[in-house]
Amino acid sequence: MKKVNVLTITLLALLMVLNPEISNGQRLKAGPQDMTFFSSVDETNQPYALYIPENFDETKAYPLVVFLHGAMSNHRLGLMRVFGQGNIQGKEFVNPNRVTVTTDLEATRSYPELKSVDYIVAAPYARGTAGYEGIPEVDVYQMIDDVKSRFNIDEDRVYLTGLSMGGGGTLHLSMSRPDIWAAIAPTCAAIPTESVEQVSNLSNLPVHIFVGSLDGPEGKRELRDQLIEAGSPVVKYTEYPGIGHNSWEWSYKDGFIFDWFSQFERNLYPDEVKFTSALYKYDKAYWVTFDKLIPGESASIDAKFESENNIEIITSSLDAFSLHIEDHPQFNANEKVTLVVDGQTLAVKSAGTLSLSKSDNEWKNQRFTPELTSKQKGAEGPLFEGVASNHVYVYGTEGNPSAEELEARKQAAINAADFAAYREMMGRIMIFPRVISDKQVRQSDYETSNLILFGTKETNSIIAKYADELPLHLDADASDYSLLYIYPMNGHYLMINSGISWWDLPGESDSGMVSNLSELRERAASNTRPRIMLNSKADGLKGLKDFILYKGGSDNIVVNGYFDSEWSIPSDKTNELKNSGVITIN
Repeated sequence: MKKVNVLTITLLALLMVLNPEISNGQRLKAGPQDMTFFSSVDETNQPYALYIPENFDETKAYPLVVFLHGAMSNHRLGLMRVFGQGNIQGKEFVNPNRVTVTTDLEATRSYPELKSVDYIVAAPYARGTAGYEGIPEVDVYQMIDDVKSRFNIDEDRVYLTGLSMGGGGTLHLSMSRPDIWAAIAPTCAAIPTESVEQVSNLSNLPVHIFVGSLDGPEGKRELRDQLIEAGSPVVKYTEYPGIGHNSWEWSYKDGFIFDWFSQFERNLYPDEVKFTSALYKYDKAYWVTFDKLIPGESASIDAKFESENNIEIITSSLDAFSLHIEDHPQFNANEKVTLVVDGQTLAVKSAGTLSLSKSDNEWKNQRFTPELTSKQKGAEGPLFEGVASNHVYVYGTEGNPSAEELEARKQAAINAADFAAYREMMGRIMIFPRVISDKQVRQSDYETSNLILFGTKETNSIIAKYADELPLHLDADASDYSLLYIYPMNGHYLMINSGISWWDLPGESDSGMVSNLSELRERAASNTRPRIMLNSKADGLKGLKDFILYKGGSDNIVVNGYFDSEWSIPSDKTNELKNSGVITIN
């Protein structure tokens, strides 16, 4: 046996010398192919399409193009689209004189030959027709991390593009995290509502907008004008005459987008940063970080180097921020930095990070550190955040329910967990959260998941377990009411749905697209539940705040609000909740 082992080892060593690739393990082939990454959201392998250049050189840093597909499409079709490949035309087998075009299903079955480009290209499936917020958004960034773990990616040449739903996703992802991308190119985009106030976030990004003249281009023209006003370095706008929603057939033709992207590299240290955000999960742009936000308000900053070590800053609804300027070309560590913040002047000596906090309407050179109980990244709400990551739906078994009542509780949770509310109209949504009873919750669920809890402390043992720590409860006899709120617990969220399930509330079928942000704000301010285009049932939570109390139906809001920075109920909302006569406040 020893002789055989020695002989085997000798032969393997000889093969490695003759073929060095064997020693490095199996390599991926060049061209288009399917890949997967492991999703932390639901412990599943999620697919994405990948293109590897010909003559791939693992020692070289490659640019990366991320493509986001549209509704009723997928990652494989998406990879074809970004290379300018439509569905293939051919002659019918039965009638050779008739030319047909393959269906999306037929086109998905195999990859055509794609144009050779010197890019890595990745297209996520992102759960199908689920938009690009919440879980699909997490998927996009986990896919990018997976690509970076496999290949040497040039961090300053990462580009984002997509069509229709994916065009809207391109805008959302770039507005919320602008410093990841070197340039973006939305095609026939479904413009997200937040773009009205966040368009200045793109002021350091080259943007190329594509749209057909028959595809309602007015909103895209308005976006173009807003980008120009915001000072975006390059704003290209292409409107194709006589073309409808399928403008992608022209925008990506012959792999044009790769040539356009090739002009740009990311600049992590622009002289000026404009940034607007309402959430800690989106707290950073370039060399600016938001440290303390006002719950429910969009904070904004315009920070600009006027000259070396001289920075002028204008803020709105922002209580604390930091500037990370150590590597900025206009920073000199040997001299003081002069800051003019909202008209107030400070001279500060710094090694490269400056932190300012506002107290009594005055800015101080002082870093804000949140308390353990403060709102912060991962513990800020609002309600949609409960279903934006790993979560489990939990129905209650307490209170000696009859078999019929127990089944009704279970079905309410199953109904709420069904993401594919419009699968026949909008295509598949591949998100399948677990539905379990309160008796089936395990320790690992507390450690990894948000818990969506249905019932009250009398009917759900998990709500009862945390009853003394939770801020409010719906009275057991409040049969015509629905209380819905989110609250952080042990590094995750509890979302309490007492009374009627949020999805079963009367009035939910009226779900037209909100035409603009002003309408959304007006409805929220007037206690009218905002209506948005729903891709899934979870989308019904978008536009809601931290807590909401209904009577009868979703059009009859009794109380609607945010917890304050320390997760307490503001005094005015406390009075409103007490006056309802159905809420107990801890």
